[in-house]
Amino acid sequence: MAVVSLGLTGPDWADADRGLFSISVAAELAGLHPQTLRIYEREGLLDPARTAGGTRRYSQRDIARLQEICTLATGGLNIAGIRRVLELQEETRRLQAEVDRLRNLTTRSSN
Repeated sequence: MAVVSLGLTGPDWADADRGLFSISVAAELAGLHPQTLRIYEREGLLDPARTAGGTRRYSQRDIARLQEICTLATGGLNIAGIRRVLELQEETRRLQAEVDRLRNLTTRSSN
């Protein structure tokens, strides 16, 4: 899943995993109602960072994930289907990273 560029620059915005956005801002950026974000979190589709006081903070990566969830839902998938697709995408990324790592090892070994 590609991280959506929100057009933000500077050192504080560089970390796509840093929780920066409140639930209302994240919902607006994703085009959803804040309650929908809470449902997705409760269903395990999303895990935003929390402040020491327990306030949700959404990252750019979370916003990209929300947009992916919206695309899947618009395509007709229910929450269980969306969860499975996201799991398979993550597994594919993990396996691709392993293939890349092994390729690098064999390339270094042959040189």
